[in-house]
Amino acid sequence: MATMQDVAQRAQVSLSTVSYALSGTRPVSAETRRRIEEAMAELGYQPNAMARGLASRRSNVLALIYPAMERGLGGTVAEFVDAAAVTARENGHHLVLWPFRTTQAPEIRDLVRQGMAAGVLLMEVSLDDARVDTLQEAGVPYTMIGRTRDLADRPSVDIDFERTTEDAVAHLAGLGHRRIGFVNHSLASREAGYAPTFRAQEGFEAAMRARGLEPVVVHSDESPRAGRAAVGELFALEPGLTALVTMNEIATFGVMAELQARRIDVPDQMSILSIVTSPGVGEMSNPPLTTMHAPGAELGRLGVLKLLSLVDASRPATPDVLIPCALEPGGSVAPAPGAAPGTHPDGPGSAVDGDPASS
Repeated sequence: MATMQDVAQRAQVSLSTVSYALSGTRPVSAETRRRIEEAMAELGYQPNAMARGLASRRSNVLALIYPAMERGLGGTVAEFVDAAAVTARENGHHLVLWPFRTTQAPEIRDLVRQGMAAGVLLMEVSLDDARVDTLQEAGVPYTMIGRTRDLADRPSVDIDFERTTEDAVAHLAGLGHRRIGFVNHSLASREAGYAPTFRAQEGFEAAMRARGLEPVVVHSDESPRAGRAAVGELFALEPGLTALVTMNEIATFGVMAELQARRIDVPDQMSILSIVTSPGVGEMSNPPLTTMHAPGAELGRLGVLKLLSLVDASRPATPDVLIPCALEPGGSVAPAPGAAPGTHPDGPGSAVDGDPASS
């Protein structure tokens, strides 16, 4: 059976151009439309109901695909969802949740073919994500909150993991820390190709090696118990650690508990910097965590606006966006034990958490 990708290759146009021609969401020149129609006839391609219907009717429903039953709605995700819902409402649309996992592409295909939404926001993106292929094949406008391995003709807004991890390492190195560990998401998420797990680790390792430092990385399941176990793994790899970067909200609480059980003082003996999280989550710890605030609200707003520009051709096109996390000083980061005041290997001095110069 011919696919939309086959049509695009035969007509020598991009997949998105075929989608626009079928859905009517963007203007397509008469010559390009003719080539697409000829390719469809030659291949016997039959556009699905969603693609046929969008050209003649409009839905005011936007779907957010997020595996809520599997992962729950943590504080950071809630910021995104709230901002996305508000932006959709301000623009005359309703946001509904489709709680599909990455393995449920067929279920997504069935809904979009029934015309249940004018467009789709896709969260928890994997490097090779069958849901993205399904949405492209269906011809429904979509925007990824994240990025697949292949970025061609795949609209997205995402966290800039490279910049975020660079800033995290720079902050700690500027306080004299030389032995820094990283607590990442679970090994299962890496094996499943979860994009943030890959991109954050690559960014952390690059930032460390750029400074002549050896990165120490462990993966942790999303639970306090796993976070406690991660501390043991880290010390087994590098007993001299003085700082940790964590990207796993729930495991971070276990990290803090295990350090307390080992009578390792935070931040005097061990600094903890939690990235891709929110200050609200950080405040639940003692001491309050120093965090790098995930731009959830801004990604939610921009994701909806980008999707609406694809749904409605009269709206101005919006570019793909990468936004780094912003440092939010707390009480869990301090100069490395024995470091001289103002130590900053990468440049001029770096302020300690709580110092106005660091905000």
